[in-house]
Amino acid sequence: MMIQPKIRGFICTTAHPAGCAANVYEQIEYVKSQPAVEGPKRVLVIGASTGYGLASRIAAAFSANAATLGVFFEKPSSDQRTATAGWYNTAAFEKKAREAGLYAKSINGDAFSDAIKQETIDTIKKDLGQVDLVVYSLASPRRTHPKTGETFTSVLKPIGKTYQNKTVNFHSGEVTTVTLEPATDEEIQQTVNVMGGEDWSMWMHALRDAGVLADGIVTLAYSYIGPEVTKAVYRDGTIGRAKDDLEATAHTLTREMREFGGKAYVSVNKAVVTQSSSAIPVVPLYISLLFNVMKEKGLHEGCIEQMYRLFANRLYGGHDVVADEQGRIRMDDYEMRDDVQDIVSSLWQKVETANLEALSDIKGYRSEFLKLFGFGLADVDYEEDVDPNVSL
Repeated sequence: MMIQPKIRGFICTTAHPAGCAANVYEQIEYVKSQPAVEGPKRVLVIGASTGYGLASRIAAAFSANAATLGVFFEKPSSDQRTATAGWYNTAAFEKKAREAGLYAKSINGDAFSDAIKQETIDTIKKDLGQVDLVVYSLASPRRTHPKTGETFTSVLKPIGKTYQNKTVNFHSGEVTTVTLEPATDEEIQQTVNVMGGEDWSMWMHALRDAGVLADGIVTLAYSYIGPEVTKAVYRDGTIGRAKDDLEATAHTLTREMREFGGKAYVSVNKAVVTQSSSAIPVVPLYISLLFNVMKEKGLHEGCIEQMYRLFANRLYGGHDVVADEQGRIRMDDYEMRDDVQDIVSSLWQKVETANLEALSDIKGYRSEFLKLFGFGLADVDYEEDVDPNVSL
């Protein structure tokens, strides 16, 4: 079939296998072009098929020659429907990893469930013995609790009062004003239950109790803070409350793993284009302005550049881990520089539909969005018939 993007809101319902593979290969080649890292050798990535999780897996494998086990929930192709992008990403990663002589295995299913945790533990015991790095990078709008069976749903809302600000339809380029009503206490708690630290803690407890965590284990989860302009809808909103819980979980896990030298960190990463960030009002407009400024200053990074820098300069490579006063690793240091944020703030006051193209990198945003699903890659012929059936 000939596969073209079919976009509905902030979701693309199709994915291109050759395009996704090309995107993954680009990331692999970037890492291979950088100095090798003396880093982890047996890595579990929970949420390994897209975004920062995928980039973490690539960085571990191709900078440190690590064996990687990935966990995710993706769908294969069926009838005339393509597989999800994460499915194609993983197939491409596994192919290149095995060509390089690296162990790469994946488990597809609900990572929140006890069954997938047990399958992962069994695989580690059989193939790796133990792991020395666990990356927790799940992004899901809902979660079913494995003990109670209750399903929680997250919301993207401010807390305490109505919020109003600019936003953009990144497809049409129309800048409008969005008004968001505050979340209820129940919605706040539901969001924390989905996106907070409880499941990360459950994973680490299960792995510890099964004896598959190596001495000196490092576990890592990802967060975001962002600027003043997105604060009400992000860091001070329902998502931010969940991230507070995630960060508190890191401190608890470090205390619990102290006896075998374990450490848990939260890495605060830079704003990038993902399906999740595209769904948050205000954020796509901010990212479009940010990209324009950071590219002009030569500071722009995508997921793979950040994850390589995290491995090479912050966690491993002979460097001591440098954290802020809350114990977080700040990979958003370039984004939050005063000289970057001052310009973005100035542009925010001026931007409107008529000058969006001139003041922002909205074209770059659209390009990155399509790239998530394997579209817009220079060396891919999108007029060619391709087989959507790709096996893992």
